[in-house]
This record gives sequence, C-alpha cells and structure tokens, in this order.
Amino acid sequence: MTDHSPAQAMWEQRYSVDEYVYGTEPNGFLSEHVVDLPVGDVLCIAEGEGRNAVFLAGTGRRVSSVDLTEAGVAKTLRLADAAGVSVDAVVADLADYDLGVGRWDAIVSIFAHMPSTVRIDLHRRVVAALRPGGVVLLEAYTPDQIGRGTGGPGAADLMMTIEGLKSELDPLEFVHAEELEREIVEGVHHTGIGSVVQVIARKQQ
Repeated sequence: MTDHSPAQAMWEQRYSVDEYVYGTEPNGFLSEHVVDLPVGDVLCIAEGEGRNAVFLAGTGRRVSSVDLTEAGVAKTLRLADAAGVSVDAVVADLADYDLGVGRWDAIVSIFAHMPSTVRIDLHRRVVAALRPGGVVLLEAYTPDQIGRGTGGPGAADLMMTIEGLKSELDPLEFVHAEELEREIVEGVHHTGIGSVVQVIARKQQ
C-alpha cells in the first residue's frame, strides 16, 4: 500500500514505536467473555498491534487478523512469535477487504472506529461472513466519549451505539448489549473512564 490515506499514515506512525501503545494484554470485555465465542475460526478486524488476536490464538482458536497498517501487522506477528502461537495477520483496508461468506465462527471488533458509511457496509459483510451459530463480539466508544480525553476519535460519526448496531448487524440475535462507563487501562492511549458500547450477537443456526 503505497498510497497512504491520512488515517493509515496516522496509525502507521502511532504503531511505529517499539512499545505496544495499547498494551499486550487483551481487551477486558473480550477476555471476560471469551467463553461465549465458539472455538474455531476467528477473525479480528482493525486488530492494531495484535493483543486480542494473540490472546485468542492462545485459547486454541484458529485466528486471522486484519489491520490497515504494516507496522501493526509486524507487531502482531512479533507478539504471536513471543507467545508461541500462530496468527494469520494481513495488511488490508476493511473498506474493501473480502471477509468471505459463511467463513468465520467468530468475528471480534475492538475499538474499530471508522466513518459510518464504511462501518455500515462492513457490518453488513460481517453478518454474511459468519457461519450459522457464529458470534460477533464488539466493544467501541459511544458519542458520550467525546471530550473525555481517555481515548477514541473525536467525531460522533465514528462512534457506535446499541441502537445503531442493532440496525447494522440485523438480523443477528443480540445476546448481550450494553452501553456503560467503565475503567479502561489499555496502553497509553486508552486509560481512564470510557463511555462504551459492548455487544455479543449470534447468527441463527
């Protein structure tokens, strides 16, 4: 990818440092609810530096990940190697990445913020990409996060809500859906009280 978008260039720069800017431990919502995910083929979207993919690979799942940045994917592979697990990590833009149809037992989306036009289309493809009984696990910031200074983008269009997600992920069955404030300690860019939406949704058998 030689034609870097402003977003890609920003993330490449952020991930180019040696440290893992969002830490190496998995997202708290994911680690708490990993038992709700089928054991099988899992895709982590907008995976960044790999903390969630490597965690899931350590549970015996077959994990693939997608990120916009070469730096993030390189750190994912390095973290996986250090943990003694395998992650199939690729560099791709989710706006046109082929998720497949009926391909995944679970898709994990952690703070995968993008313009609503891209997100709505992506979520439509996420639904199609799940196998019957497949599960989406998602955590994202809500518009209430704006101005907190504890992480996330600064535009409401990039945020998510339960109401919006129920529309975007239709006809999945929502088995967990909550908007809340919680303490997030995930590296230097996600530390403090955050306003988040958490969702677990399942495709019918």
